[in-house]
Formats: sequence, structure tokens, C-alpha cells
Amino acid sequence: MSTSAFPLSVWARAGQHLQQWLPGLLLCGAIAAASLWAATLPALAERGLSALTLAIVLGLVLGNTVYPRLAASCASGVGLSKARLRAGIVLYGLRLTFQDMGQLGWAGIATDALVLSSTFVLAQWLGRRVFGLDPRTSLLVGAGSAICGAAAVLATEPVAKGRASDVAVAVATVVVFGTVATFLYPALFHWNAAHGWFEVSAQQYGLYVGSTVHEVAQVVAAGEAVGRDAADMAVIAKMVRVMMLAPFLLVLSWWLARSERRADHQPMDSGSVKAAAPHSRITIPWFALGFVLVAGIHSLGVLPAALVQAGVQLDTLLLTLAMAALGLTTHIAAVRAAGTRPLLLALVLFGWLLGAGWLLNLWLPQWL
Repeated sequence: MSTSAFPLSVWARAGQHLQQWLPGLLLCGAIAAASLWAATLPALAERGLSALTLAIVLGLVLGNTVYPRLAASCASGVGLSKARLRAGIVLYGLRLTFQDMGQLGWAGIATDALVLSSTFVLAQWLGRRVFGLDPRTSLLVGAGSAICGAAAVLATEPVAKGRASDVAVAVATVVVFGTVATFLYPALFHWNAAHGWFEVSAQQYGLYVGSTVHEVAQVVAAGEAVGRDAADMAVIAKMVRVMMLAPFLLVLSWWLARSERRADHQPMDSGSVKAAAPHSRITIPWFALGFVLVAGIHSLGVLPAALVQAGVQLDTLLLTLAMAALGLTTHIAAVRAAGTRPLLLALVLFGWLLGAGWLLNLWLPQWL
């Protein structure tokens, strides 16, 4: 092949890929645009329904009605939209800085860490031993409840090798109980204030909300219902919890690899030992490291405000595209097949966050 023909063949292949991707990208883009617009409506915003959750709901509706007839032409673009998830997790680092930890204090950081770790460990034990769930479902429901809702589910999915139906189920639990939290938490605060059971300041309430409520949008809604001071502290606590996503993914990757090695070395019937599978090594999620790197650069204050704002908007778009694609490729029959057990698991975890999370927020600062 001549050197002059090489660029032409490259452009031809690029054109072919574009033709394959365009229908699916346009479909996911339309869902993402509708979800981003709907998330600004007061009726939805006040209930903490973010663009991410709206995108997967709309994607699920279309995926189980119209999309099967379009799948042949849209599958490539929809798959590409799902792949943009990892870039979205990296850019999520533009939403917070390491300085946020300083405002929270060691007691707040320790509370966030204990709430996160205890909720996730409880999810694994209950999911497998009590509810008999698939390990991937337990991992994703636990991550969504423990860290930052839909974004944590999306970030955990490639590490846990989850299926689209697992992701949809986990996100559904985040939507249900996170929405309940936006109404229940302010009601409990005002109820407590009326009866004088506990002395709770707006800042203490904000820390409680930020360390236990699922989605960032839901945290904002629950905080704003009490006041600006409560909302500010809630967002800081939530952002520190979000920052724990990267080390969580690294530890999870190590733990899954270790579990695989143990399984690979289980004695076979003949008494011999099976060799470790090549894929059982630790996989370090590059997007988790990228998340920490971007947050670190943002912490230095060297990025122009306009660039940060543009990056946050791009991040929201990429994550919303991924959620739309996940919804489109999730068949409701597969979600229905999961039954009520994931919902029951999420209900118990919600009760744990509500009760144990409050006790940790109440007592831990006194011990540190």
C-alpha cells in the first residue's frame, strides 16, 4: 500500500466507525439532553432526582419499548456511550479538592470512613448470607448505598464485572431510598427540634446528611430543607465521601483478586491443587487513579474557573450518556428476575445508614 493511500484508508475506516456509532450516540444524546433538562425542573430537583437517575429511568422505558426495533443500527453507539463512563469518573475529581477535608475535620472524615466501610461490609454479608444474592448485585447495591449513589455504582461496575441488569437494579435502590431520605431527614430534624430529644445544630445535621444520604443531589435537597448552613456542611461531608471512592475501588480490586486466587487454589476432587488463573492478579482501575490525580490538580488551584466549570459539565454529560446507555441495554425481565431481594437489602442498608449513621455522628466526635 502506498503512503498516499494510507491516510485515505484511515479516513475510510473512521467514516465507517462514525456511521456505526452515530445513530446510537444520537439516541443516547437525546436521552441525556432530556434528562439534564428535566433535572432542572423544580418538581424533580426538590426531590433530589439527578440527571443520572432520570437518564437510566428514561433509558429503561425506551429500552423495553422502542429500542429493540432500533438495536441493530444503534448498538455500536450505545456501547460507545457506556464506555465513556470511565472518563466521566476521572473528571468527577473536578468537583472537589483535598482542602474540603480540612473543613470537615478528623472526626468528620473518620465518621465518613466508618459509615462507608460498615455499610459496604454489611451489604456483602447480608447480600450473600441472608438474601442469597449474586455477589455482583451485593457489590453494586453496597457501593451505591455506602458511597455516592449512581456514580459509585457506575464506577464499581467495571471492577465487579457487573451486568447492565445488576447496575439497573442497584441504581433503582439508590433512587428509591435516596428519594425517601430527602423527605425523611428534614422531617426528623424538625420533629426532634419540636420535642427537644437531642441537641442538634444545623452543621451537625448537615454532617449526618452528607455521611449517610446516597446521591449528591439528594444531599443538597435534604440539606437545603433545613437551611444554608446545613446544606454547606452536608455537601462538604458528601464530597469527602465521594473522594473515598478511589481508595475504595483499589481495595475492592485487591480483595476480588485475592478471592479469585483463593478459589483457583481450592483442591480438586483428585486432591491436586488447581493453578491460579492468569486473570486473578490485582487490577488497578486506571480511572480511580485518574480521579485522585484530577482532584489533586484541582486542589492546587492552578486550573481556570471556566475550565473547571466546563469539565464538570462535560463530566455530567458523560455520566448521563453512560446511564442512558445502561438503561437502553437493560431488559426489564432481567431486573424483574432479580426479585425483591435487592430491594430488601437496600432497605436494611437504608435503616443502617439512618440509625447507625446517626449514632456514629453523635458519639464519634466526642471520642476523637
